[in-house]
Amino acid sequence: MKILFLGTGTSQGVPVIACKCSVCQSEDIKDKRLRSSIYIKIGNKNWVIDSGPDFRQQMLRAKILKLNAIFFTHEHKDHTAGLDDVRSYNYLQKSAMPIYAEKRVLESIQQEFSYIFSKNNYPGIPKIELNIIENKPFKIEEETIIPIRGMHYHLPVFGYRIRNFAYITDVNFISEKEQEKLKDLEVLVVNALRKEKHISHFNLSEALELIEKVKPKKAYLTHISHFLGKHNEVFKELPENVFLAYDGLEINL
Repeated sequence: MKILFLGTGTSQGVPVIACKCSVCQSEDIKDKRLRSSIYIKIGNKNWVIDSGPDFRQQMLRAKILKLNAIFFTHEHKDHTAGLDDVRSYNYLQKSAMPIYAEKRVLESIQQEFSYIFSKNNYPGIPKIELNIIENKPFKIEEETIIPIRGMHYHLPVFGYRIRNFAYITDVNFISEKEQEKLKDLEVLVVNALRKEKHISHFNLSEALELIEKVKPKKAYLTHISHFLGKHNEVFKELPENVFLAYDGLEINL
């Protein structure tokens, strides 16, 4: 299994164009973060979790020529806004793009991208195949995907476990029952927005607390705002099995 971080950033905070903080002005490429998304390759299967506003740029940068499906964590635009750009894969693969999400999220996508699902089948619009999932394991080509329920303040979201890897973003609470799905992991990816407490995201200490509790062999922090600090400075503060993810980081399991 190959894991590639397409983006590790967030829309939280002051726009980069107006920000004079040390992170935004950093010359370190690891401090240049597009919106959070991840690419998973298992054999000939190529999946992405979330297609935010930077989706096109991320896929071009990573030279991903084939995409079999997209899983969505939730409906916020920083995780869905790039969906229109699947039209390139429609053209290359001569097929609709399967997307997987819970019913509420798919309904939001249908509303936000109403022209895609209009009865007026305009030439060139993206082709999407909707797949409703619930909080129970489902299979794609014999591969089992396990949704993990978390809360983004009052909004339910899904993380995903695939084999011994799990990806969770935009949560500030995961129940004890759902945490059981995170046991015996090789790698856990979890959001850590900043050091100060936040209403809808884990901060750094809360993410580290979860990691200590479920005990993956390795953990990577994502959905990072510039308020967390510069990569090389935060890296020094982390436990030896915890790492700050960065755009372009590749992991092989």
